Order: sequence, then structure tokens, then C-alpha cells
Amino acid sequence: MNPRPDIEAFFDEATNTISYLVGDPDLRIAAVIDPVLDFDPASGEVDTRSADRILAHATDRGWRIAMVLETHAHADHLSAAPYIKANSGAWIGIGEHIRDVQKIFRPVFGLDDLKIDGSDFDRLLVDGERIALGGLEVEVIHTPGHTPADVTYRIGDAAFVGDTLFMPDYGTARADFPGGDARLLYRSIRRLLDLPEPTRLFLCHDYKAPGRDDYRWETTVAEERRDNVHVHDGVSEDAFVAMRQARDATLAVPKLLLPSIQVNIRAGRLPTADRDGVRFLRIPIKIKKRIDGSTRAPVP
Repeated sequence: MNPRPDIEAFFDEATNTISYLVGDPDLRIAAVIDPVLDFDPASGEVDTRSADRILAHATDRGWRIAMVLETHAHADHLSAAPYIKANSGAWIGIGEHIRDVQKIFRPVFGLDDLKIDGSDFDRLLVDGERIALGGLEVEVIHTPGHTPADVTYRIGDAAFVGDTLFMPDYGTARADFPGGDARLLYRSIRRLLDLPEPTRLFLCHDYKAPGRDDYRWETTVAEERRDNVHVHDGVSEDAFVAMRQARDATLAVPKLLLPSIQVNIRAGRLPTADRDGVRFLRIPIKIKKRIDGSTRAPVP
């Protein structure tokens, strides 16, 4: 078995997200990891140009897409998983703890119709599960902390780590979303950094650290252990947690968080259209004071 899968990366600069087409070079069977649905929050317009690039590349290579793998329910882009599925026959998989994320966010958005059993996805994947990808094997590694449901997919000599780690000069993912946990994130990262040092790590995002001119999304376990500014060898769990919590308190809310979460916890499925064919997303409003400037509680 060739331990090195063929990997094509697709960078979406609008969301700083990297999607991957990963395939067995011999049998030409592939997986798509974290596909992006293009979404303009100003107009509400969705487009499939990013997903179409992936589909076109697979067609050009003669690859059959067998599965779409989500590393977690993303808070910064909408998933194109249903579109990839509809155009390839692939199944959609995510970590089994997506059910915990659904339970957290159903009341936040008032999604009374949301099923919290994960059944919007075709497969719920468990820690340690191994899935055939042609002659390759996908190992599922539960890596919570950023969210309860994060997983890493290890395929041959590569691991697709989602939002656990960034490039060494940028650090690690935030852990302040509902259900996030900086201590769990540290333990998940150390689990990844216990993989063989040559293991290639492929990231879900890059934001270009200060002083760097280009985007990057591939590193190695050895590089992260040596150089990661947040969690290199020698950083203790308590020190990491203190740093992560202090840093997270300064971070802005991702601009696509509200539309992304309510779509992605449904496996990328958009809201059902109303009788006029219009689809609506919900935006919870937090009222800190009356609009007339007073701080009195609104009169019922």
C-alpha cells in the first residue's frame, strides 16, 4: 500500500479555508475534506464555484469521490458537502460528537425542527474507526477542544487536523465557542504531536502570521513540536490554558459564525424554503439596552 496519498489543496481566501481532495493514486478513489460553499453575507447569495473546482479536478484526474469528511461544524464558512454529495454520490461523515454540538446550538437559534441525533449526516465517525479509501485507510482521531466534535483524519503519512493547529508561526485554534475547552484542546494537540515526527499535517485555515507574505497549510509534527508559538515542546498544559483563555478573550466573533453554525450542524443543508421559495437564516439579537438609550428592562 502506498502510504502517501495524492493530495490537492483548494484555498478560499474569502474565508481563509483550505479544502482537500485526497485520493488513492492507484485506484483513483478520493475523499473531499471540508469543502466550502461560497456565501456573500451582504447579499445572502450562495455559489458553488469553490466546490465546482474540486469536482472538476476530480473529473480531470479520473477520480471517483467516495466520501465527504468534515473535521467539525465550522464557524467560519458554510459547507458544500451536500453539493459534493449530489454530484458524486459520496456519503457525508463527521465525528459522532456532532450530536453534542447540535444540542448546544438548537436553542440558540430556536431550531425546533433540528434533529439532535446526527442523522442529517450519513455517517457518525468514532474515535479509532478505520475506513477504507481505495487501498488507503482513513483513521479517525477525536481531537476535541475547539468544539466537542472535532476530529482529525489520518491517511497514510498525512493527517488533516481541522482547527486544532495552525502553522507554527500562528499557533493554535480558539477554544471559547460554546462547548469549547482549552484544556481538552491542549490534550488533543499533544495526541497529534505524538504521531511520528515526519507525519505531514494539513490545516483547515491560514491567516498569515505577521511578517509572512504567503499562505501556507502544510507542516509536520516535528515542525510543530519545535516551533509552534503556542504549544511547542516544553509548554505545560496550565501555561497553554492560561494563554489560550487570555487570547480568546480578545478575539472578535467570526463574521460568518451565525449563518455557518446553523447550516453546518445540519450537514450543510440550507433551511427549507417557504411557500414562496425563499430560504431564511436566523440571527439571534442580544439587547443590551433599550433603543431609546435607557437601561431599564423593556416593558412586556
